[in-house]
Amino acid sequence: MDLLINHRSVRQFKPTQIPDKLIAEILESGIRASNTGNMQLYSIVVSRDLQKKNELAPFHFNQKMIMEAPVLLTICFDFNRFLKWCKLNNTTTDFTNLLWLINGAVDSSILAQNICIASEFRELGICYLGTTLYNAPEISGVLNLPRGVIPITAICVGYPETIPDLTSRLPLNAVVHFETYTDYTDQEIGSYYADMEQLETSRKFVQENNKENLAQVFTEVRYKTSDSLFFSEKLKNMLIQQGFSL
Repeated sequence: MDLLINHRSVRQFKPTQIPDKLIAEILESGIRASNTGNMQLYSIVVSRDLQKKNELAPFHFNQKMIMEAPVLLTICFDFNRFLKWCKLNNTTTDFTNLLWLINGAVDSSILAQNICIASEFRELGICYLGTTLYNAPEISGVLNLPRGVIPITAICVGYPETIPDLTSRLPLNAVVHFETYTDYTDQEIGSYYADMEQLETSRKFVQENNKENLAQVFTEVRYKTSDSLFFSEKLKNMLIQQGFSL
């Protein structure tokens, strides 16, 4: 419980290499995760080579940790392997629909979280890279991913150089509903986000970006609609090229 409650995303890593045996143990912990039908429709691409990480870095917005972390894991939804097995056994199926796209994303995410918990248990630091979906087509090209394999997320793993402070979270009663969903009043919304808005880092974000409040920083600076539409269109085109029916 202490491990989970005290999770921190690490963005500065020591150059110390992770032993092969430890990497294997962590990945083995990952594939023990729950998944749909025990079909394991996922793959993990392990990047340790500096040249390969250098090729990937621009598509993760050149974040320093890409090159600093000794290991970069790209977690993929993969129905290529399963379909090949079906073909060898004189049967076929279709995973190119919305249901299986979401199933694959869920299973890949559970796999990734198992890997993260196992890594932190072994005193390694981790950081998820949300940039993976932003530039999935380019990342697929660098990693030579075949038809039927979609990068879902990526994780930097290594020994922490520094341990950051805990990141703020909404209070439990802001996200938990019992029996049915109870919608929020304006007063509840204000109270749930108050602590986050009062943080010094939040105040700094607002001031630096010349905005009125933290919500505007999220919607007008960090996650602009125009950016979301651009990356969504790119991702959609890739999925269509992969044969998905959207």
